[in-house]
Amino acid sequence: MNEHFYAMIMAGGGGTRLWPLSRRETPKQLLPLIEQRSMFGVSVDRLAPLFPPERIIIVTGESYAEAMRADAPQIPAHNFIIEPYGKDSGPAAALGLTVIAARDLQATVAILTADHHIANKTAFRAALAAAGEVAQSGTIVTLGIEATSPSTAFGYIRRGEPLGVVDGFQVYQSLGFTEKPDSATAEAFVMSGDYSWNSGMFILRAVDGLAEFARQQPKLAQAFAALAQHLDQPSYAAALAETWERLDKISLDYAIMEGAQRMAVIPVSIGWSDVGSWGSIFDVIDTDEAGNRFNTPQHIALDVKNALVYSDKLTVLVGVEEIVVVETPDALLVCHKDQTQRVKDVVNQLKAEGLAKYL
Repeated sequence: MNEHFYAMIMAGGGGTRLWPLSRRETPKQLLPLIEQRSMFGVSVDRLAPLFPPERIIIVTGESYAEAMRADAPQIPAHNFIIEPYGKDSGPAAALGLTVIAARDLQATVAILTADHHIANKTAFRAALAAAGEVAQSGTIVTLGIEATSPSTAFGYIRRGEPLGVVDGFQVYQSLGFTEKPDSATAEAFVMSGDYSWNSGMFILRAVDGLAEFARQQPKLAQAFAALAQHLDQPSYAAALAETWERLDKISLDYAIMEGAQRMAVIPVSIGWSDVGSWGSIFDVIDTDEAGNRFNTPQHIALDVKNALVYSDKLTVLVGVEEIVVVETPDALLVCHKDQTQRVKDVVNQLKAEGLAKYL
């Protein structure tokens, strides 16, 4: 299977909960939030040696492609699949699968993200290899993340009957997805021991993914089947633009994964975080003995605990706890650690008030 195993990195999202550092032109995947390299660069690097550069496909928008090509020059230029503009992850995944299937009808694809943190890269690659083996039976496989708390920020996957062990990983039938639940439901899920967090990472044969699109999203599938006739032709750009205009926005989960006929889940413990908010960064970065992390040229902290600061200036904090401070040249965010999910509401308010220059 190895020569037909591809990684498809979805790299188009905006990361609004990480405003003001994450913006339209510099989304979180282009930022070095956790490591010295950008999150996109790290997501590419951790795939080696399981996936060589020629079997890594990037699906992203035109405005991000140049930066990503510079960040990962080892990936062939034709492996960057450009979507005209954002239509959510469903059309983006369908476009990527269409291109991959046209190049290799035997392809198995790991659909991954460019903006997640994974601490245990070796275990991650081993889980992907095991999932790739399971996918050969025509089953769509998702990696379920060990639910360590009753978080309302994640979707959940319910495990069913065990299907066997592959390369040391227990595989289960998936009994379905539940979108972000309320706190009582999330607590019940975790207490039951039957649920994992939905990582949003899926492993499947390209033909099986396209078949699910055809079954569940026939209009979208027909559009991409027609587009496939234009691949590598001078007519492709115009055909893509025309096709894209007719598509509805829909996430990959809603489009096919929640209704997939054959779905399995492999629970993994890989040190995963979706880095979905400033609060989540506390869980994956190194801090000092007081729980602080200062990304500043210089700082002074007196009686400060559990503070996260991003600034290019001397920063002084006195007598504060559980706080996030993020400064950019045109904006300043000061937020309690427990309120960081509400940063998305700030972005929505900026839109409502016509303050697009800050987005």
